[in-house]
Amino acid sequence: MIIPVILAGGSGTRLWPLSRELYPKQLLPLTGEQTMLQQTVARAGAVATVGASIVVCIDDHRFMVAEQLRAIGEKATVLIEPVGRDTAPAVAVAALEAMAAGDDPLLLVLPADHVIADPGAFAAAVQAGAPLATTGHFITFGIVPCRPETGYGYIQKGDQLGEGDPAPGFRVSRFVEKPDAATAALYVAEGYLWNSGMFLLRASRFLAELAQFEPEMAACARAAHEARQQDLDFIRLGKADFVRCPAKSLDYAVMERTRSAAVIPLACGWSDVGSWAALWEIGDRDADGNILQGNVLARDVSDCYVHADERLVAVIGLHDQIVVETSDAVLVAHKDKAQEVKTIVQQLKAEKRSEAVLHRRVYRPWGAYECIDCGERFQVKRIEVKPGASFSLQRHYHRAEHWVVVKGAAEVTNGERTFLVSENESTYIPVGAMHRLRNPGNIPLEIVEVQSGSYLGEDDIERFDDVYGHEQTSN
Repeated sequence: MIIPVILAGGSGTRLWPLSRELYPKQLLPLTGEQTMLQQTVARAGAVATVGASIVVCIDDHRFMVAEQLRAIGEKATVLIEPVGRDTAPAVAVAALEAMAAGDDPLLLVLPADHVIADPGAFAAAVQAGAPLATTGHFITFGIVPCRPETGYGYIQKGDQLGEGDPAPGFRVSRFVEKPDAATAALYVAEGYLWNSGMFLLRASRFLAELAQFEPEMAACARAAHEARQQDLDFIRLGKADFVRCPAKSLDYAVMERTRSAAVIPLACGWSDVGSWAALWEIGDRDADGNILQGNVLARDVSDCYVHADERLVAVIGLHDQIVVETSDAVLVAHKDKAQEVKTIVQQLKAEKRSEAVLHRRVYRPWGAYECIDCGERFQVKRIEVKPGASFSLQRHYHRAEHWVVVKGAAEVTNGERTFLVSENESTYIPVGAMHRLRNPGNIPLEIVEVQSGSYLGEDDIERFDDVYGHEQTSN
């Protein structure tokens, strides 16, 4: 049995402003109708003898992950990391969870934000690697390069493993870090492979090697898993123990130190979509080499990526440029500078600006809200509540709220009263009043909320019935 382990905890800062800390690239439909997470789960599920996936994510993403899995009919186990600790601890707790029922499966470890154009070639490589992984080898999938690339690590093949022509796999001679351009060209000429960060390994063997090379990490991961608690449809790992885990990648923790590392060459149209330039490279370009998405007008434009989310974007006389527009930010950059987008995100975080973390539209387990306008002592939001969903019972100490129903019907709890508010009707929630909003209908509820008060921060909230088990986040 092969159990996919989907690592869905990244933030994708190089794809800002579409990818944000609380809505990262793996949860976005960047290369098709499905999100990258959904594509990864579906791709893993197409491999023969595969069981239900284990998805590892952070707390802030859990409801979006669950909703996206539900939308494709995937009944996965979702492990919640209290904090990010890189890939080795994440795979360790997933291995422990996979073995919890007494089995010792192979783990197919996949980042949730990769693109594979040929899933058939991927499935064939996994099947070729399964016998080697069953006998104790730690398989990594090495991408056959299509060009010299300075943004990836490389793998040098060693002796052949297994029978057949071509060989199903090779021993890993060595892993090498991201090279300069001249060294990358030399590596490609000598038959090196790109390091994809995808693995196939037996759960017990991985845990044993991790305990040998990283005993503190192995002990902390085991303790965090033993302290796990069920929370709705999620499994929360023990926070105190997981926080103590050293942060290290699976490559550094095990693969570069074990004697059992093996590599299977894979040519499948792979990309880790690490930048806007990478997304342009793998996308469907028009006759002028452009990818134009949304409401875009282009004149004398070539080899550009232009994305319009909300407004009309007009571009004239551009070549090799990236233009990305969202409701609250616009990025303009040369494709050669695509990797430097992360420095903008770092600056936004240093200045504590919300554009690094949130979109104007913010998703919650009950629905979503979008800030329409704000100023001194007031804020206006458009709120959507899913059928049957509700806020937690709560109150605010510094703001009052006016709710106007524009679609559907709202069940409102305001102090001691619970009553219905229909379309084109409104109600007022005073400062300090305990309140709740619920959608009792079968269609989405839409309201306009006007907040007024001396402080309008999202942390001005006290919950009395927290149905979602979250910490200090809105509603």
